[in-house]
Amino acid sequence: MEHLAKGERMRVIRSRIFAEDFVVKKLLGFLLIIGMAMIQPAAAEQINRVAAVVNGNVITMYDLERNSYPELARAHIDPRNPAQKDRAREIMNKVLDMMILDVLYQNEARRLKVEVTDAEVDKEITNMYQSRRMTRAQFEQSLARDGMTLTQLRSQVKSSLLRQRILGQQVGRRTIVTPEEIKAYYEAHKSTMYNREGLHMQVLIYNPKAPYNEIAPKVKSGAISWHDAFMKYAVNRSNNDGDAGAVQWNRLNDEWKGRLNSMQPGEVTDLFSYNAQFKAQVRLFSPKGDTKLRIMTLQEATPFIDAKLRDPKADSRLEDFNKDLMSKAIIDRRF
Repeated sequence: MEHLAKGERMRVIRSRIFAEDFVVKKLLGFLLIIGMAMIQPAAAEQINRVAAVVNGNVITMYDLERNSYPELARAHIDPRNPAQKDRAREIMNKVLDMMILDVLYQNEARRLKVEVTDAEVDKEITNMYQSRRMTRAQFEQSLARDGMTLTQLRSQVKSSLLRQRILGQQVGRRTIVTPEEIKAYYEAHKSTMYNREGLHMQVLIYNPKAPYNEIAPKVKSGAISWHDAFMKYAVNRSNNDGDAGAVQWNRLNDEWKGRLNSMQPGEVTDLFSYNAQFKAQVRLFSPKGDTKLRIMTLQEATPFIDAKLRDPKADSRLEDFNKDLMSKAIIDRRF
Protein backbone atom coordinates (compact mmCIF):
# COMPACT_ATOMS: atom_id res chain seq x y z
CA MET A 1 0.00 0.00 0.00
CA GLU A 2 2.86 2.30 -0.92
CA HIS A 3 0.50 4.89 -2.38
CA LEU A 4 -0.80 5.97 1.04
CA ALA A 5 1.05 7.84 3.76
CA LYS A 6 0.65 6.13 7.15
CA GLY A 7 -1.89 8.57 8.57
CA GLU A 8 -3.98 8.60 5.42
CA ARG A 9 -3.74 4.86 5.11
CA MET A 10 -5.02 4.30 8.64
CA ARG A 11 -7.89 6.74 8.08
CA VAL A 12 -8.98 4.92 4.96
CA ILE A 13 -8.50 1.44 6.39
CA ARG A 14 -10.40 2.17 9.59
CA SER A 15 -13.25 3.87 7.80
CA ARG A 16 -13.50 0.97 5.34
CA ILE A 17 -12.88 -1.90 7.76
CA PHE A 18 -13.66 -1.04 11.38
CA ALA A 19 -16.74 1.17 10.93
CA GLU A 20 -19.98 -0.79 11.01
CA ASP A 21 -21.55 1.86 8.83
CA PHE A 22 -19.15 1.23 5.96
CA VAL A 23 -21.95 0.36 3.55
CA VAL A 24 -23.93 3.45 4.59
CA LYS A 25 -20.97 5.66 3.74
CA LYS A 26 -20.70 4.05 0.35
CA LEU A 27 -24.36 4.85 -0.30
CA LEU A 28 -23.87 8.45 0.80
CA GLY A 29 -20.97 8.64 -1.62
CA PHE A 30 -23.27 7.65 -4.45
CA LEU A 31 -25.66 10.46 -3.52
CA LEU A 32 -22.91 12.96 -4.27
CA ILE A 33 -22.71 11.72 -7.83
CA ILE A 34 -26.25 12.77 -8.73
CA GLY A 35 -26.17 15.27 -11.54
CA MET A 36 -22.39 15.10 -11.96
CA ALA A 37 -22.17 12.53 -14.82
CA MET A 38 -18.47 12.33 -14.21
CA ILE A 39 -17.47 9.07 -15.84
CA GLN A 40 -18.86 7.57 -19.01
CA PRO A 41 -19.88 3.87 -18.99
CA ALA A 42 -16.93 1.62 -19.71
CA ALA A 43 -16.44 0.41 -23.24
CA ALA A 44 -16.44 -3.34 -23.82
CA GLU A 45 -12.66 -3.46 -24.01
CA GLN A 46 -12.35 -1.56 -20.72
CA ILE A 47 -14.26 -4.30 -18.91
CA ASN A 48 -11.55 -6.78 -19.88
CA ARG A 49 -8.59 -4.61 -18.92
CA VAL A 50 -6.81 -5.74 -15.76
CA ALA A 51 -5.98 -3.33 -12.92
CA ALA A 52 -4.35 -5.95 -10.69
CA VAL A 53 -4.04 -9.68 -10.08
CA VAL A 54 -4.01 -10.75 -6.43
CA ASN A 55 -3.20 -14.38 -5.67
CA GLY A 56 -4.72 -15.26 -9.04
CA ASN A 57 -7.84 -13.13 -8.49
CA VAL A 58 -8.37 -10.51 -11.20
CA ILE A 59 -9.45 -6.93 -10.45
CA THR A 60 -10.67 -5.35 -13.69
CA MET A 61 -10.44 -1.70 -14.64
CA TYR A 62 -14.21 -1.69 -14.90
CA ASP A 63 -14.54 -2.69 -11.24
CA LEU A 64 -11.84 -0.21 -10.20
CA GLU A 65 -13.61 2.66 -11.96
CA ARG A 66 -16.99 1.66 -10.53
CA ASN A 67 -15.58 1.51 -6.99
CA SER A 68 -13.79 4.82 -7.51
CA TYR A 69 -16.97 6.73 -8.36
CA PRO A 70 -17.85 7.74 -4.77
CA GLU A 71 -14.32 8.86 -3.87
CA LEU A 72 -13.93 10.85 -7.08
CA ALA A 73 -17.32 12.45 -6.61
CA ARG A 74 -16.58 13.31 -2.99
CA ALA A 75 -13.39 15.07 -4.11
CA HIS A 76 -15.20 16.72 -7.07
CA ILE A 77 -12.71 15.16 -9.47
CA ASP A 78 -13.54 14.52 -13.13
CA PRO A 79 -11.01 11.98 -14.50
CA ARG A 80 -11.78 13.18 -18.04
CA ASN A 81 -10.39 16.61 -17.17
CA PRO A 82 -6.65 16.68 -18.11
CA ALA A 83 -5.98 19.16 -15.29
CA GLN A 84 -7.35 16.65 -12.75
CA LYS A 85 -5.84 13.53 -14.26
CA ASP A 86 -3.02 13.14 -11.71
CA ARG A 87 -5.34 13.68 -8.75
CA ALA A 88 -7.83 11.18 -10.21
CA ARG A 89 -5.08 8.59 -10.58
CA GLU A 90 -3.97 9.16 -7.00
CA ILE A 91 -7.50 8.53 -5.72
CA MET A 92 -7.95 5.46 -7.90
CA ASN A 93 -4.67 4.03 -6.60
CA LYS A 94 -5.96 4.39 -3.05
CA VAL A 95 -9.19 2.64 -4.03
CA LEU A 96 -7.17 -0.12 -5.69
CA ASP A 97 -5.20 -0.56 -2.45
CA MET A 98 -8.50 -1.16 -0.67
CA MET A 99 -9.73 -3.57 -3.36
CA ILE A 100 -6.51 -5.56 -3.04
CA LEU A 101 -7.05 -5.76 0.70
CA ASP A 102 -10.64 -6.88 0.07
CA VAL A 103 -9.34 -9.85 -1.94
CA LEU A 104 -6.79 -10.70 0.75
CA TYR A 105 -9.45 -10.59 3.46
CA GLN A 106 -11.71 -12.87 1.40
CA ASN A 107 -8.81 -15.32 1.04
CA GLU A 108 -8.16 -15.08 4.78
CA ALA A 109 -11.83 -15.77 5.50
CA ARG A 110 -11.60 -19.00 3.51
CA ARG A 111 -8.39 -19.99 5.31
CA LEU A 112 -9.90 -19.33 8.75
CA LYS A 113 -13.24 -20.83 7.69
CA VAL A 114 -15.02 -17.61 8.62
CA GLU A 115 -18.50 -17.46 7.11
CA VAL A 116 -21.40 -15.02 6.92
CA THR A 117 -24.85 -16.46 6.28
CA ASP A 118 -27.53 -15.04 4.02
CA ALA A 119 -29.71 -14.54 7.11
CA GLU A 120 -27.03 -12.32 8.68
CA VAL A 121 -26.78 -10.25 5.52
CA ASP A 122 -30.57 -9.92 5.44
CA LYS A 123 -30.58 -8.76 9.05
CA GLU A 124 -27.96 -6.08 8.37
CA ILE A 125 -29.85 -4.77 5.34
CA THR A 126 -33.09 -4.75 7.31
CA ASN A 127 -31.37 -2.67 10.00
CA MET A 128 -30.20 -0.26 7.30
CA TYR A 129 -33.62 0.58 5.90
CA GLN A 130 -35.43 0.43 9.23
CA SER A 131 -32.95 2.89 10.78
CA ARG A 132 -33.87 5.27 7.93
CA ARG A 133 -37.56 4.61 8.52
CA MET A 134 -37.99 3.21 5.03
CA THR A 135 -39.87 0.19 3.78
CA ARG A 136 -37.85 -2.39 1.89
CA ALA A 137 -39.46 -1.23 -1.38
CA GLN A 138 -38.50 2.40 -0.67
CA PHE A 139 -34.96 1.32 0.18
CA GLU A 140 -34.58 -0.64 -3.04
CA GLN A 141 -35.92 2.33 -5.02
CA SER A 142 -33.32 4.53 -3.30
CA LEU A 143 -30.59 2.07 -4.25
CA ALA A 144 -31.75 2.06 -7.88
CA ARG A 145 -31.65 5.87 -8.01
CA ASP A 146 -28.08 5.76 -6.74
CA GLY A 147 -27.03 3.26 -9.40
CA MET A 148 -26.68 0.26 -7.08
CA THR A 149 -28.45 -3.08 -7.21
CA LEU A 150 -29.54 -5.07 -4.19
CA THR A 151 -27.15 -7.82 -5.30
CA GLN A 152 -24.23 -5.39 -5.21
CA LEU A 153 -25.26 -4.15 -1.78
CA ARG A 154 -25.52 -7.70 -0.45
CA SER A 155 -22.00 -8.40 -1.68
CA GLN A 156 -20.67 -5.28 0.08
CA VAL A 157 -22.47 -6.10 3.30
CA LYS A 158 -21.15 -9.67 3.28
CA SER A 159 -17.58 -8.47 2.66
CA SER A 160 -17.88 -5.94 5.47
CA LEU A 161 -19.14 -8.54 7.95
CA LEU A 162 -16.36 -10.94 6.95
CA ARG A 163 -13.73 -8.24 7.54
CA GLN A 164 -15.18 -7.43 10.95
CA ARG A 165 -15.03 -11.09 12.02
CA ILE A 166 -11.50 -11.62 10.78
CA LEU A 167 -10.30 -8.47 12.49
CA GLY A 168 -12.14 -9.44 15.64
CA GLN A 169 -10.14 -12.68 15.69
CA GLN A 170 -6.79 -11.44 14.48
CA VAL A 171 -6.67 -7.89 15.86
CA GLY A 172 -9.43 -7.16 18.37
CA ARG A 173 -8.88 -10.11 20.70
CA ARG A 174 -5.14 -9.47 20.80
CA THR A 175 -5.51 -5.81 21.74
CA ILE A 176 -5.56 -5.49 25.53
CA VAL A 177 -6.58 -2.51 27.67
CA THR A 178 -5.96 -3.06 31.38
CA PRO A 179 -8.34 -2.09 34.23
CA GLU A 180 -5.59 0.16 35.58
CA GLU A 181 -5.43 2.08 32.30
CA ILE A 182 -9.22 2.50 32.28
CA LYS A 183 -9.36 3.76 35.87
CA ALA A 184 -6.52 6.24 35.30
CA TYR A 185 -8.28 7.65 32.24
CA TYR A 186 -11.59 7.90 34.09
CA GLU A 187 -10.05 9.87 36.98
CA ALA A 188 -8.36 12.25 34.54
CA HIS A 189 -11.49 12.87 32.41
CA LYS A 190 -14.38 12.16 34.77
CA SER A 191 -15.74 15.73 34.69
CA THR A 192 -16.49 15.42 30.96
CA MET A 193 -17.83 11.87 30.89
CA TYR A 194 -21.57 12.39 30.66
CA ASN A 195 -24.16 9.65 30.35
CA ARG A 196 -25.62 10.23 26.87
CA GLU A 197 -27.62 7.03 26.57
CA GLY A 198 -31.08 7.53 25.06
CA LEU A 199 -30.46 10.99 23.63
CA HIS A 200 -32.06 11.70 20.25
CA MET A 201 -31.05 14.12 17.54
CA GLN A 202 -33.22 16.14 15.20
CA VAL A 203 -31.86 17.17 11.82
CA LEU A 204 -32.96 20.32 10.02
CA ILE A 205 -31.82 20.32 6.37
CA TYR A 206 -32.47 23.79 5.00
CA ASN A 207 -34.18 24.50 1.73
CA PRO A 208 -31.42 25.97 -0.49
CA LYS A 209 -33.61 29.04 -1.02
CA ALA A 210 -34.04 29.67 2.71
CA PRO A 211 -32.08 32.50 4.40
CA TYR A 212 -30.22 29.94 6.50
CA ASN A 213 -27.27 32.18 7.33
CA GLU A 214 -29.70 34.56 9.02
CA ILE A 215 -31.95 31.92 10.57
CA ALA A 216 -29.38 29.46 11.95
CA PRO A 217 -27.93 31.71 14.72
CA LYS A 218 -31.47 32.50 15.92
CA VAL A 219 -32.37 28.82 16.02
CA LYS A 220 -29.22 28.07 18.00
CA SER A 221 -29.90 30.88 20.50
CA GLY A 222 -33.58 29.96 20.84
CA ALA A 223 -34.83 33.25 19.37
CA ILE A 224 -36.62 31.06 16.81
CA SER A 225 -37.98 27.73 18.02
CA TRP A 226 -36.72 24.53 16.43
CA HIS A 227 -40.28 23.56 15.49
CA ASP A 228 -41.04 26.87 13.77
CA ALA A 229 -37.78 26.86 11.82
CA PHE A 230 -38.21 23.23 10.84
CA MET A 231 -41.77 23.62 9.56
CA LYS A 232 -40.94 26.77 7.62
CA TYR A 233 -37.48 26.17 6.17
CA ALA A 234 -36.71 22.42 6.12
CA VAL A 235 -36.66 20.27 3.00
CA ASN A 236 -37.08 17.18 5.18
CA ARG A 237 -40.35 18.24 6.85
CA SER A 238 -42.06 15.65 9.04
CA ASN A 239 -44.43 15.55 11.96
CA ASN A 240 -41.60 14.76 14.40
CA ASP A 241 -39.48 17.84 13.61
CA GLY A 242 -36.74 15.77 11.99
CA ASP A 243 -36.20 13.29 14.82
CA ALA A 244 -33.59 10.84 13.54
CA GLY A 245 -33.97 8.57 16.57
CA ALA A 246 -31.57 7.68 19.36
CA VAL A 247 -27.97 8.62 18.65
CA GLN A 248 -25.79 5.57 17.97
CA TRP A 249 -22.71 7.00 19.66
CA ASN A 250 -20.50 4.02 18.83
CA ARG A 251 -21.25 4.39 15.12
CA LEU A 252 -20.56 8.10 14.68
CA ASN A 253 -17.61 9.13 12.55
CA ASP A 254 -15.09 11.64 13.91
CA GLU A 255 -16.87 14.61 12.33
CA TRP A 256 -20.18 13.83 14.01
CA LYS A 257 -18.55 12.93 17.31
CA GLY A 258 -16.90 16.35 17.36
CA ARG A 259 -20.23 17.93 16.57
CA LEU A 260 -22.33 16.17 19.24
CA ASN A 261 -20.08 14.97 22.05
CA SER A 262 -19.91 18.28 23.91
CA MET A 263 -23.61 19.16 23.60
CA GLN A 264 -26.22 19.16 26.36
CA PRO A 265 -29.90 18.25 25.74
CA GLY A 266 -31.74 21.10 24.02
CA GLU A 267 -28.64 22.58 22.41
CA VAL A 268 -28.37 23.19 18.66
CA THR A 269 -25.25 23.05 16.50
CA ASP A 270 -23.90 25.80 14.31
CA LEU A 271 -24.79 25.69 10.62
CA PHE A 272 -22.80 23.06 8.71
CA SER A 273 -22.63 21.60 5.20
CA TYR A 274 -24.65 18.43 4.62
CA ASN A 275 -23.89 16.09 1.68
CA ALA A 276 -22.19 18.99 -0.14
CA GLN A 277 -25.51 20.32 -1.46
CA PHE A 278 -27.30 21.53 1.65
CA LYS A 279 -26.87 23.40 4.91
CA ALA A 280 -28.12 21.87 8.13
CA GLN A 281 -28.33 22.06 11.90
CA VAL A 282 -28.79 19.36 14.52
CA ARG A 283 -30.57 19.55 17.86
CA LEU A 284 -29.80 17.11 20.65
CA PHE A 285 -32.67 16.34 23.03
CA SER A 286 -33.87 13.91 25.66
CA PRO A 287 -37.30 12.29 25.12
CA LYS A 288 -37.57 12.23 28.93
CA GLY A 289 -37.27 16.00 29.06
CA ASP A 290 -33.86 16.03 30.78
CA THR A 291 -31.93 19.27 30.34
CA LYS A 292 -28.71 18.26 32.10
CA LEU A 293 -26.63 15.12 31.83
CA ARG A 294 -25.14 13.28 34.80
CA ILE A 295 -21.57 12.05 35.06
CA MET A 296 -21.15 8.34 34.36
CA THR A 297 -19.87 5.97 37.01
CA LEU A 298 -16.62 4.12 36.36
CA GLN A 299 -18.62 0.99 35.54
CA GLU A 300 -20.79 2.85 33.01
CA ALA A 301 -17.78 4.61 31.48
CA THR A 302 -15.61 1.50 31.15
CA PRO A 303 -16.86 0.36 27.69
CA PHE A 304 -16.36 3.86 26.23
CA ILE A 305 -12.89 4.27 27.76
CA ASP A 306 -11.92 0.78 26.63
CA ALA A 307 -12.89 1.63 23.03
CA LYS A 308 -11.02 4.93 23.13
CA LEU A 309 -7.80 3.42 24.51
CA ARG A 310 -8.08 0.35 22.32
CA ASP A 311 -8.16 2.29 19.04
CA PRO A 312 -4.49 3.40 18.87
CA LYS A 313 -3.34 -0.03 20.00
CA ALA A 314 -5.55 -1.68 17.41
CA ASP A 315 -4.20 0.69 14.75
CA SER A 316 -0.70 -0.65 15.29
CA ARG A 317 -1.84 -4.28 15.24
CA LEU A 318 -3.98 -3.64 12.16
CA GLU A 319 -1.00 -2.11 10.38
CA ASP A 320 1.11 -5.16 11.15
CA PHE A 321 -1.68 -7.56 10.17
CA ASN A 322 -2.21 -5.89 6.79
CA LYS A 323 1.52 -5.76 6.11
CA ASP A 324 1.74 -9.47 6.84
CA LEU A 325 -1.12 -10.24 4.45
CA MET A 326 0.49 -8.11 1.72
CA SER A 327 3.94 -9.64 2.20
CA LYS A 328 2.61 -13.18 1.77
CA ALA A 329 0.50 -12.34 -1.29
CA ILE A 330 1.42 -12.44 -4.97
CA ILE A 331 0.29 -9.05 -6.29
CA ASP A 332 0.65 -7.87 -9.86
CA ARG A 333 -0.43 -4.21 -10.15
CA ARG A 334 -1.06 -3.03 -13.71
CA PHE A 335 -2.66 0.35 -13.03
